[in-house]
Amino acid sequence: MDRPLGRSLQSAPVIDTPASPPTPDGSDNDDAATPEGLPHRRLKSFVRRAGRTTGGQAKAFETWGPEFLLPYREERLDLDAAFGRHAPTILEIGFGMGEATAHIARVRPDDNFLCCEVHEPGVGALLKRIGEQQITNIRICAHDAVDVLEHMLAPGSLAGIHIFFPDPWHKKRHNKRRLIQPPFVRQLAEHLQPGGYLHCATDWQPYAEQMREVLGAEPLLANTADAALSPEGWAAKPDYRPLTKFENRGIKLGHGVWDVVFRRL
Repeated sequence: MDRPLGRSLQSAPVIDTPASPPTPDGSDNDDAATPEGLPHRRLKSFVRRAGRTTGGQAKAFETWGPEFLLPYREERLDLDAAFGRHAPTILEIGFGMGEATAHIARVRPDDNFLCCEVHEPGVGALLKRIGEQQITNIRICAHDAVDVLEHMLAPGSLAGIHIFFPDPWHKKRHNKRRLIQPPFVRQLAEHLQPGGYLHCATDWQPYAEQMREVLGAEPLLANTADAALSPEGWAAKPDYRPLTKFENRGIKLGHGVWDVVFRRL
């Protein structure tokens, strides 16, 4: 089976299932019991990657961070005040280095884009793109997206959600770390306005099939795929999502890419 592009495109946030500490020998111990009296740790679906922030990215933090970075707070965010206007808001979870995010924001100037990413060089890279391309409809929260959803965003406040190429965690014992799981999908659906959409994309077919199954089982969501054109339930790639250089390379090598788009009932 083709190897996934994985985190070469985007980085993934978190899911809200418990995790246990590693064993003394360093082996995987996700299923071990949490010691009595200690709080559960949420199992992360991302790994904080080591990476050096370049001089240009550091400068972008200084120059553009005060205007486009939103601090994480455990209180509701006033979206109109954050963006300086009233417009539909799209949440993007994990934007990697921000190439696709900047493109989408440019081709959809009438929408606001609230983007969550925990990888500091990626945040710096998107800030640099914002400044160089004079993009005004992006705000970045460099924090765990689950916390942002729970504390900063009101239910029914989002017009759309983008999750592009989250880590596939392709080893079976790591599948529990995948972002798209029923509890998190319910949380996402509850934050969508009626008619709002959830768009996921992956280059790892088993994960695509899990996405389709989990989203299809959520009663608040309905698949937008045309059953006559796609009996398997895959959506055509929307025009706003660009092909990145990594995705183009994968397609040339015969890798597949699957999009799923569901709407809030």
